[in-house]
Amino acid sequence: MVTVDRTRGYRVFRVVNTIILTAVVVVTLYPFVNIVARSLSDEFAIRAGKVNLVPVGFTFRTYEFVASDPTFWTNYRNTVVYTVVATAIAMVMTTCYAYVLSKKHLKGRTFLIGIAVFTMFFTGGLIPNYILISSLGLKDSIWAIVLPNAISVFNLLVMKAFFEGLPVELEEAAAIDGMNTYGILFRIVLPLSKAVLATMVLFYAVSFWNSWFAAFLYMSQNDLFPVTVYLRNLIAGATTGTSVGADATDMTVATNIKSVTMVLTVIPILVVYPFVQRYFVKGVMLGAVKG
Repeated sequence: MVTVDRTRGYRVFRVVNTIILTAVVVVTLYPFVNIVARSLSDEFAIRAGKVNLVPVGFTFRTYEFVASDPTFWTNYRNTVVYTVVATAIAMVMTTCYAYVLSKKHLKGRTFLIGIAVFTMFFTGGLIPNYILISSLGLKDSIWAIVLPNAISVFNLLVMKAFFEGLPVELEEAAAIDGMNTYGILFRIVLPLSKAVLATMVLFYAVSFWNSWFAAFLYMSQNDLFPVTVYLRNLIAGATTGTSVGADATDMTVATNIKSVTMVLTVIPILVVYPFVQRYFVKGVMLGAVKG
């Protein structure tokens, strides 16, 4: 009897799959490695096009330059605060909404699901949203970033499917023991949902960390901007030939200051991701696959 792992077709599949995945990894990592190399390279080497994957004229001067700018650290702190607060609020609202929608006996459940799905395809538009945020007095505040994006419908549907896959008997047994709805949610459901919760936290945190347009639109003070807007202004200033942020006219750092800022911006996500990566695939698959 020929086992599956010894068949010629399976061996060919493994080789082709390995080649494709290796190519994907290379294509994905190349831009980031190039940015890191540029951030550690001398400005003249970058201008001469000598920097690819290995730093040329190794230097930390640009990192020191960016670190000495108080605006960068103020915006960096804002990003951390916005991300933590927004993710916490989004998780509470998404979890509660998803848990309610997972109850098939709930009256009006189809209508509530329809409302959520409708927002995936139709929005009020940029100008109406701006008028709404302004009329509510949310401009120049964290709530202009947090509240409009508090629930992602994709995350909501994934979490709903996950809750639907949990054994109903567990909740029924808890209810017989006298536990109320909130007790069942916090003491039975959530402890069994660590995988999907970690996945949703990652989704929301990355989304809020990388977001810049909402802050750019609703914030008018530099000390309220997240670090992504700081980076955007650097890039815009380099494109238009104007200097932005700390004294960016220093030509010894003008070329790679954007690379340094990009590296410093992405570091927290790279640090956090390995701790939740093991939940990532499990959380999404358990919430999306039935059978």
